[in-house]
Amino acid sequence: MPGTESNEPDESWEYSLSLPNDLRAVTVSRRTLRLILTVHGLIRLVDVAELLAAELVSNAVCHAKGPAALRVCWSAGVLRIGAWDADPQPPGPPHSFEQALDLEGGRGLALVRACSDLWGWQPLTRDGSRGKYVWCELAGVA
Repeated sequence: MPGTESNEPDESWEYSLSLPNDLRAVTVSRRTLRLILTVHGLIRLVDVAELLAAELVSNAVCHAKGPAALRVCWSAGVLRIGAWDADPQPPGPPHSFEQALDLEGGRGLALVRACSDLWGWQPLTRDGSRGKYVWCELAGVA
């Protein structure tokens, strides 16, 4: 019906949220992601997606100087969550989950690798700033 919103999860969509270099951006990102997934009928993905977004955004604001951004996309039954930061250096290799348990820091990418179906990174320029985009995917099918 024209003019009505659809909550069908098979429709493609994308959201982007610009973030300051501030640790409070992690909370803002998690709450925004929860709202996005809820309104699109993907509540079953919220808990894992929030964890993944928090790790990606935390890395972006803790390890890079300058702004960051969260990008959330849904297409063909796959949720992609990514964080851009202004540091063009690649992320360090993730530790295994078992190794990460013994570390005080450095668990973020190990959690991303363990909890997502696929993850990666790529160099990416945003608003004229060189940087990188670290992303992960979750299959939306239960």
